[in-house]
Amino acid sequence: MARLVDRFMRRIHSTLHTRAAEFDTHKLGPNTAMALLTLADIEPAPIQALVRTMNRDKSQITRMLAKLEDTGLVRRAADPVDGRVTLLSTTEAGAAAVLRIQAAVAEVIDGILQPLPEPDRETLRSLLSRI
Repeated sequence: MARLVDRFMRRIHSTLHTRAAEFDTHKLGPNTAMALLTLADIEPAPIQALVRTMNRDKSQITRMLAKLEDTGLVRRAADPVDGRVTLLSTTEAGAAAVLRIQAAVAEVIDGILQPLPEPDRETLRSLLSRI
C-alpha cells in the first residue's frame, strides 16, 4: 500500500512540476504552494497552526510565508481576541492563486485516474474522504 501511494504521489508531483509554468504564476514552487493551500484550508490562523498542520519546522514555514507575503498572496493581522497573536490569511490574489493551483491539481489527478471507471473513482473519493 505504501509503495502504491508513494508512486501515485510522485506521479502527481512530477506532472505538476512539468506543468508548473501554466499555473504557478508567482513561481512559488511545490513547498510554498503547499503552504498557501494549507493556509487557505485553516485561515485565519497563527503561524503555529500552520507549523502543526504541515508538520514542518517554524523556520521553514517562516521562509515560505516571507515569499508569500512578498508576492502579495498572504497578509498578517493582529488577532482581534488576543493582540499578541498574529493571524495569517490569504489576500484576494492569494485566494485566486489557490483556485489556480487547486484546478491544476484536480486536472492532473483526473488525468492520472482516467483509466479507472467512474464507480471506482467514486469509491476512491469516498475512501480518501475518511482519512
